Amino acid sequence: MRCLYCNCTESKVIDSRSADDERTIRRRRECMGCGRRFTTYETIEVAPILVVKNDGTRQAFDLGKIKRGIIKACEKRPVPIEKIDELAESVAKKIYNSMEQEVTSKAIGEMVMEGLKELDEVAYVRYASVYRSFKDISSFMAELQQMMERKNQEEKAK
Repeated sequence: MRCLYCNCTESKVIDSRSADDERTIRRRRECMGCGRRFTTYETIEVAPILVVKNDGTRQAFDLGKIKRGIIKACEKRPVPIEKIDELAESVAKKIYNSMEQEVTSKAIGEMVMEGLKELDEVAYVRYASVYRSFKDISSFMAELQQMMERKNQEEKAK
């Protein structure tokens, strides 16, 4: 950190505390060259993530959009909002932890469906029916058959 007064690059931290928003650290520093004090703020730098849509267009990642989709799928289901928030945050965390600057909408949809499968089967089917845009009843039934087979295998494993 360069001193404002003498441009010296050596300083020591005297005091460090969290700022009001809990996402910023306020540091009080003392210049080793001139002895004057100054304040710096540190924040986490978040690289913008773009979502690549099916038609090739790109738009900024929006956690709210994911949450709205999950809420719509869980409408009139006994799913607490805390679980919806957890799922949305979990998807966002996976996306940010991937360290990629672009993610496909297909990948996001798969992450949401994986979470909904554990959360509520009806909500999963609702989301999958829109996300996978089933062409006819037979493709919808095929998805339901796969779900039933997985459930039967899980019960047999217990």
